[in-house]
Amino acid sequence: MPLFPDTPRTRLADLEDGEEAEFFALLVQKDKSTTRDGKPYYRVQFRDPGRTVTAMVWNDSPQFADCHGSWQPGHFFRMTAKFGQTKYGPQIDLREIRAVTDDDRTDGFDPADFSESTKFDRPGLFAELNSLAQEHIDDPQVLRLVTEILDDNEAMLLTHPAAARNHHAFVGGFLEHVVSVTRTAAYLADKYVDLYPEMSPPLSKGLVVAGAILHDIGKLIELRATPAGAEYTAEGRLVGHILLGRDIVRDKANQIEDFDAETLLRLEHIVISHQNLPEWGSPISPHTPEALLVHYADDIDAKFQMMASALSPTDAQDEFTGRDNGLRRMIFRGLHRESESPE
Repeated sequence: MPLFPDTPRTRLADLEDGEEAEFFALLVQKDKSTTRDGKPYYRVQFRDPGRTVTAMVWNDSPQFADCHGSWQPGHFFRMTAKFGQTKYGPQIDLREIRAVTDDDRTDGFDPADFSESTKFDRPGLFAELNSLAQEHIDDPQVLRLVTEILDDNEAMLLTHPAAARNHHAFVGGFLEHVVSVTRTAAYLADKYVDLYPEMSPPLSKGLVVAGAILHDIGKLIELRATPAGAEYTAEGRLVGHILLGRDIVRDKANQIEDFDAETLLRLEHIVISHQNLPEWGSPISPHTPEALLVHYADDIDAKFQMMASALSPTDAQDEFTGRDNGLRRMIFRGLHRESESPE
């Protein structure tokens, strides 16, 4: 039954600023904190495929006890709330809320509707990744290593997200990100091979492309997919995708007879240095030209996707977005201009 029979029911993504309605949403994050007075509260996030919103659950609100005791990320809820665009990002004020039941399916609830996915064809992305390897990797040992790793993990690659949050954190996000990084890395390799033919040793486009394809391969172990999005595995929290990825590359190289030791060293270095800084997870910064190109190709793709996501279509008329985005900054939309009245 509807929570409030007289309240319109819609999708969270379709709510307009100031509108109150009933809708289904997935709880994706729940963070506990305290006020300056030492009173506990929760900052929770709900989403549907088109929008993520924040709700504040204060200790004196009627929802606090349930939030504290039973609300868990990954669970679906039916709620009535008022939506608003604020300087902190999209938020809702909860009026009434309960966990979804099987009876809600008759009112249109389907959990499959809440899995955000890449807008690109996933089998097509996988095929393109293999094509990029075949086109640009001229070392047969490296080509075998890359294609076998891709084939070994095809099922996971078709669905895996690239991150738990921030960039490409959706079904197929891993493939979307890696294909984009590899395209950019191949372009940069062509550019700098032509600009600096005198380099010794010369820039290896094949290693650049191989490193781009494999730079995040450890995320297949670091993350697991859930209805609420990706979450970290024990290996992910204790080791991290950089070293897990290096292990995948090293293990596969050990299966290939007489794999060249220096080539493996250079490929491992691309994987472990691609995030550049210790605070970002890399134990060492790029010390080869191939690693440098992969780092910047990866960095620009992640950051641009975060900015593009923050600037996705919205009815907001503000000159700047809120800070509730992967870049944690207010992004300029454009100067606000009042519509002129006809004379």
